[in-house]
Amino acid sequence: MARREKARRSTALLSVLLLAASSLAAQPASTNYNTRYRFPLSIGVEYQSLSPFAGYRAQFNIYDLSANLRWPIPSLPVLQPTIKAGIVRFDSLDPADPLRWDHTHWYGELGLVAAHRFSKNFEIGGEVLAGASEAVFPNLAPGGGPVGTPYLWFEGGGQLALNPTYNLTVQVHPSLKYLASLGPLKDFDGLIFGIGFSVGFRLGQDPDLAAGSIRAIRFSEIQLPTVFAAMQSYYAKNPVGRITLTNTDRQPLTDLQVSFFQTGYMDSPTPAASIPELPGGVSRTVDLLALFNQEVFKTEGVTPLTGEVIVSYGYRGRPVEQRQPVSFELRDKSALTWDDDRKVAAFITPADSALRNYTSFIRQAGKEAIVPTLNQPLQEAMQIYSALAEIGILYQADPASPFTRVQGDPRVVDSISLPRDTLKRITGDCDDLTVLYSSLLETVGIETGFITVPGHIYAAFNTKVPAAEFGSLHPDRGMTINLNGSLWVPVEITMIGKAGFLDAWRRGVEEWRELEGSPERRGFNLTREAQAVYQPVGLKETDLGLQYGRKEQIVQSFTRDLDRLAQAAAGELAAKAQNKGSKADYNRLGLAYARFGRYEQARSAFSKALQLDPGYLVVQINLANLSYLQKNYSSALSGYEAAWKTIQGQGGGKSELAAKLLLNLSSTYYQMERFDDAKRLYALAQDLSRDQAQAFAYLGQTQGGEARAAEQGNTSEVFFVEEENRP
Repeated sequence: MARREKARRSTALLSVLLLAASSLAAQPASTNYNTRYRFPLSIGVEYQSLSPFAGYRAQFNIYDLSANLRWPIPSLPVLQPTIKAGIVRFDSLDPADPLRWDHTHWYGELGLVAAHRFSKNFEIGGEVLAGASEAVFPNLAPGGGPVGTPYLWFEGGGQLALNPTYNLTVQVHPSLKYLASLGPLKDFDGLIFGIGFSVGFRLGQDPDLAAGSIRAIRFSEIQLPTVFAAMQSYYAKNPVGRITLTNTDRQPLTDLQVSFFQTGYMDSPTPAASIPELPGGVSRTVDLLALFNQEVFKTEGVTPLTGEVIVSYGYRGRPVEQRQPVSFELRDKSALTWDDDRKVAAFITPADSALRNYTSFIRQAGKEAIVPTLNQPLQEAMQIYSALAEIGILYQADPASPFTRVQGDPRVVDSISLPRDTLKRITGDCDDLTVLYSSLLETVGIETGFITVPGHIYAAFNTKVPAAEFGSLHPDRGMTINLNGSLWVPVEITMIGKAGFLDAWRRGVEEWRELEGSPERRGFNLTREAQAVYQPVGLKETDLGLQYGRKEQIVQSFTRDLDRLAQAAAGELAAKAQNKGSKADYNRLGLAYARFGRYEQARSAFSKALQLDPGYLVVQINLANLSYLQKNYSSALSGYEAAWKTIQGQGGGKSELAAKLLLNLSSTYYQMERFDDAKRLYALAQDLSRDQAQAFAYLGQTQGGEARAAEQGNTSEVFFVEEENRP
């Protein structure tokens, strides 16, 4: 009865502990308790009450007294190798002969415990052990004296532990033991069930105690140089500084998360590095990143700041956070150093609404002066140059840090004005004016770049003209820069207000060509590529209250530059035509004038060619083209129809020249709103040359009104002819 009562009490206590453990286990845990509360060594003592499954010669009272040592594997503290030693006492309850079968097992075992700690105070586990014992029977031999018998021991069990403190543990321990005699006495072989209680003392320091506050990281070699607001986007992906972390503890630190935070200028810490493990005594240098918010653009001059490097990590399963203050200076959005020429792209701001409003004014002012046959980017760049000159923009070297001194020197802090600020001041040095001009060009969709030569920077733009067609821009191939098959125009923007666009263009080319023999000393950076690294600075957009200048003066200056460009393009051709008197030379001269919108001069040249040969077909077409461009569509139609009759009479109705003429005729009908005729002639041209007709697909549709206005960019184009293509 006593044994049954003891078993019931043990079972009830075990049930209570299991219930408590299951309720705690149901709670979510964000901490790895196995690692956090890992201990180096545990020493325990245990008492177990045992009940055999087999029937013995008599009833016995059996108990187990033992001691054990456990040491968790450092990298996997759930697994704990174990040594166990103790005695098992068999006390016979036979009333006839109570002493004969009394015996004691002296045993030792080795094994492995798997213990999972699912909360701070509870853990559950299992064990497997094996060993041997010597059973001593003091009263078994009839003549007296002890009898010893060796046994093999195998044990498996579970354990539920309550840990009221870090160092103290109390366990409920159910187990099964199997005893196998190696001698002739087999009476006590078999399984024995036991349930016991143990108390253990665990060495080590409680990580939750105040004295156990962890500071395992030492911060050193802190490098956080001056920070520039203009580089805001750059610092999000590239180092703003660096710091060295050293694990000063013998324990490895796990899951290190390094971040940088600056109060007031960041919305949250910026992650810098993730380190899975940092062994004891090991150092690691980390690059710091910084995702600054828009507040950095509101500072003026130099602002001293103190930020924090934040490192969170796991120490023996316990989450730890350390912070290290770092001081640095923040420079406002106008400052930079010239260790990388591409940084200037951060100041090119085509999204600025003030710049967009200004270029809209310029385009409206000069739209009637635009020549449909001349490269559009070139003309818009000329108009913007003229408009800046009209409001009085002038070059003025920065006396504090001229570009000649600061270029390439990362120690010197330079200042670049944002385009909106340069517009307000109407003065700037070479980098200010380059940034302003490039921003305005980008605003109207013109791709830009910037050229650097020793001590200087200036702008360039992409005309998108193929390299082989340089003559459509300027007769001198050397007046353009061939970059990836497209022709770029360099502009020495510091000449604004002192010389015309053509002079600034020519000077930009000269500066580029001067270093032909030393190409490593010059640089050509594309704005869009540079802005992939250095994005434009953030702006607080406000109306600048600018006086945009007089429209008529902008147009007058632009027209004057066009005249000079036309003379440059036609001068050599005019001399050649006068010397040789060839009809083809006069035709080429007329084409050059027509390209630059000098229609009367073009008409004069074409007329001289026609005087030399009244039947010169290409000149007849080109004269009709002039009427078309001057919107005299009736005259253009008469000229095209006469030319078409000539082609048909000569049997050339299937030639490439015929296809061009049909497209010109179709365009004329379209402008005269004779859409059915336009569609019919377009179909004929498409049959002759599908490639040429592709750009004029709108002519094949019977439409007008809004659709016609949408195609206006194409309706101003007609085919000029340089050489006569005979069938």
